[in-house]
Amino acid sequence: MMRLLLRRLRRLSPASGRSFSGLPAAQVRRTFLDFFRDQHQHLLVPSAPVRPRGDPSLLFVNAGMNQFKPVLLGTVDPRSQMALWRRVANSQRCVRAGGKHNDLEDVGRDGTHHTFFEMLGSWSFGDYFKEEACRMAWSLLTEYYGIPADRLYVSYFGGDAGSGLSADRETRDIWLDLGVPVSRVLPFGLKDNFWEMGDTGPCGPCTEIHYDHVGGRHAAALVNAGGSELVEIWNLVFIQYNREADQSLRLLPQFSVDTGMGLERLVGVLQGKRSNYDTDLFTPLLDAIHQRSKAAPYGGRMGAAPDAQVDRAYRVVADHVRTLAVCIADGVHPGMSGAELVLRRILRRAVRFCAEVLQAPPGSLASLVPTVAQTLGDSFPELSREADRIANIIDENEGHFLSSLQRGSRLIQRTCLRTDGGPFPAAAAWSLHRDLGFPLDLVDLMLEERGVQVDRQELDRLVSHDQKMRAEQHVDAQPRLLPDVLSLAALRHAGVPHTDDGPKYHYHLENGRYVFPACRATVLALYDGRALVPEVGPGQRCGVILDQTCFYSEQGGQSHDRGYLTRGGLREVLFSVEAVNRAGGYVVHQVTVPDHLRTGDLVELHLDQAHRLSCMVKHTATHILNFALRSVLGRSVQQRGSRISADRLRFDFSVKGSLSSAQLQQVDRCVRDVVSANQDVHTLEVPLRLAGAIRGLRTADEVYPDPVRIVSLGVPVSELLDGGTDRGTSVELCCGTHLLQTGSIQDLVIVSEKQLVKGISRIVAVTGQDAVQARDMGRALSQEVDSLSARLSGSAPSSLGSALQFSKEASVLSDVVDNTPVPQWQRRELQVRLRAALRSIGAAIRKLEAQQAAESAAALLRRRGQTELLVDAVETDSPSVLMKTVNQLSAAAPLSHVMLLAHQRHSGKVFCACQVPKDSPALAASDWAVALCCRLGGSAGGSALVAKGTGSSGDITEALRWAEDFARKKAGQ
Repeated sequence: MMRLLLRRLRRLSPASGRSFSGLPAAQVRRTFLDFFRDQHQHLLVPSAPVRPRGDPSLLFVNAGMNQFKPVLLGTVDPRSQMALWRRVANSQRCVRAGGKHNDLEDVGRDGTHHTFFEMLGSWSFGDYFKEEACRMAWSLLTEYYGIPADRLYVSYFGGDAGSGLSADRETRDIWLDLGVPVSRVLPFGLKDNFWEMGDTGPCGPCTEIHYDHVGGRHAAALVNAGGSELVEIWNLVFIQYNREADQSLRLLPQFSVDTGMGLERLVGVLQGKRSNYDTDLFTPLLDAIHQRSKAAPYGGRMGAAPDAQVDRAYRVVADHVRTLAVCIADGVHPGMSGAELVLRRILRRAVRFCAEVLQAPPGSLASLVPTVAQTLGDSFPELSREADRIANIIDENEGHFLSSLQRGSRLIQRTCLRTDGGPFPAAAAWSLHRDLGFPLDLVDLMLEERGVQVDRQELDRLVSHDQKMRAEQHVDAQPRLLPDVLSLAALRHAGVPHTDDGPKYHYHLENGRYVFPACRATVLALYDGRALVPEVGPGQRCGVILDQTCFYSEQGGQSHDRGYLTRGGLREVLFSVEAVNRAGGYVVHQVTVPDHLRTGDLVELHLDQAHRLSCMVKHTATHILNFALRSVLGRSVQQRGSRISADRLRFDFSVKGSLSSAQLQQVDRCVRDVVSANQDVHTLEVPLRLAGAIRGLRTADEVYPDPVRIVSLGVPVSELLDGGTDRGTSVELCCGTHLLQTGSIQDLVIVSEKQLVKGISRIVAVTGQDAVQARDMGRALSQEVDSLSARLSGSAPSSLGSALQFSKEASVLSDVVDNTPVPQWQRRELQVRLRAALRSIGAAIRKLEAQQAAESAAALLRRRGQTELLVDAVETDSPSVLMKTVNQLSAAAPLSHVMLLAHQRHSGKVFCACQVPKDSPALAASDWAVALCCRLGGSAGGSALVAKGTGSSGDITEALRWAEDFARKKAGQ
């Protein structure tokens, strides 16, 4: 009775009588967030970028829960704000293209699929559970959004006998108590109503709320039937189990709720639209596309309807430009691998539909970016801030593909004519993909429009072969041994304290040398890959958790420390530490034990000090490099990633184009100034809220602990906090291990700088003696290039042999410059000089070859005269001279069939070249050359008029005779 009374009271509340039909999308989003913040005390957190943070299993963030995986897995840093979250809500930008969840090929075919979408989500981490989650969802939908309850159906998990799971009757009863008729509360199995994070890990039953667009009927049979009339709008997941490696299920120590509702679909419901493209999230874009194209206005047609292909193009372009804008704003640019390759596919699909179907002029796709920013900018302000940069990147990539698109379209057209209605050759489709950069799904689309299908079996074989070849190039490392969510919970339940890794910072300078004090610890836990165990035996891999450690665990782009452990007083038995990682506040040392190891054992930690010091050098050098880049290029430079190892550092950053030699030299000078000044490196842990007030503070896209460590060069952190200094310096949030003074770097040299994708550059640099050696090699190579230039400028090569020798010398030197670690600015300058030298030598070679060919042709003509068939031998070791001689003979005697051979007596190799008159149907040059060279055990190729090849023979007299007989027989047919 009490629940019934509460429901009636809610129906009489001020919100219950309001209709939200036609509610703008921005207000739909705002209502969701306000509801959970104001009515149910949820913390609103920003959307994570679409590039996943530290999760290599994903190409893109594809669900609202991705950024909360550390909480669900128990691996969250206990010092971070995220560890304190209990009730959370947000609107997460998601991309489903590539990988397990891939809607790319379905986009445009209907009104609901998207590559980019917003996921409205709410979470409970160990706070409320099923009843509260269901009540909140029902209240928001029926009372705040005003959706009629008689349009809604709910599904719940109906159990699975094979998994030993009973039906989720608790959830069913909650819905019934909320007044949902029993005929609208429907059970489904594992496929529809049981959520799993992956093959192993957290999972649980879910309940879904479905909306009937038609209404006024009983449509339970349409739930989960895949139709467009009755659609799922909200999924509530109850995470209560952990899927083990043996596929068994164990209850989690802490239950969580993860709910997700697609904004686009919800807006469609509230605005009375069955197609998301008819809502105000898309109509401004569709109007903008129409203004730029030569197509008729968007009509919403689908399937086989007349002009449906044009409307499909509208939908594809509208969807794809949203994805492009959001991804580029978040630092994912069109490229050649991973997420970047997927985005490249999306861009090229959009360009093709724009240019060929909608007949929009070049630049149209980029011109849509301001409209995307207008529709999404309230929620994602970075779109407005980055609009110009996004448009430039799209525009440049569009220009690159348009020429390829035209060539590819012609190739498809010609190939379709040759196949005469048969399957499109897989080799041609693969060539379009490999050589012209056509996504294979785009090839399928273009063929589908012509009513043609590719030879799928053969194409799949080519793709599989390519994937296998790529896989063989990467040797997988052993998997990390990190405790799972249940083992981490068991550690906390047993009161095992988090690892004290403060000793990793306990080092000092003594007489100019770094001293790393000894560190002793107690084994608190051992993890064998499946569970916590009290003991491990010889040869067994395990994760060792200590009460304290001086080893740095891999994080912040810095490699983990190396070294070994010894047990008790047994210093001759070394437990080599293969990897060091963090999980839920515990530092896990990965070890393959040579002897028994037990919890409670005392161990001594032996750090590989040379490796650690090299990493410290590279990490401090990376901060200096970041500072120098911003000093030279401006404050718009943003770090996009880094990797610090003992041998080199890698730094990715945003910049419009590759750096010039002058800019690289400026960065080089700036870095050397800071290094030579031997500035003190200051560190201090401060509350996160205070750190944010420091002027010029550099941060990366990471979740930081609280308190957080600040690293500053030359200026004490306390001065920066007080705001009492205007000195420009490097100051960053960083957990890495650093030098105490910058002079220990000795030197830094940028040995590589290139654009990974448009707008993102990567620098590779070396330090210390490697940097000194790089500068020495740069000077030595500069002297080599000076010497070559001096010899070339003295006098032009007098003979073809000397010119070819110069060319070989310059080519070898160019390869050495390309592949030797030298300052990148110097490499660029040397490459410019060597390219100029090679052009000069090339011109000289061509001139000398022409002279030699003219002399050979004149001698042959004097000896043989102008005959219908001229087969002879000439003395030359240059295939180019041989071909030029044939060309000159044919020019002098246009009706002659000419074949010349050049015998290389030292090797037995035979060069062949031939040319026939244009009106010589009986004898094709390619047939002539192929026949002879195959007879000589070689190969040849060319056209009907001109061909060349190679073979081998001890004596070419017989070859000349055979070639002449072959030509006479062909001509006589």
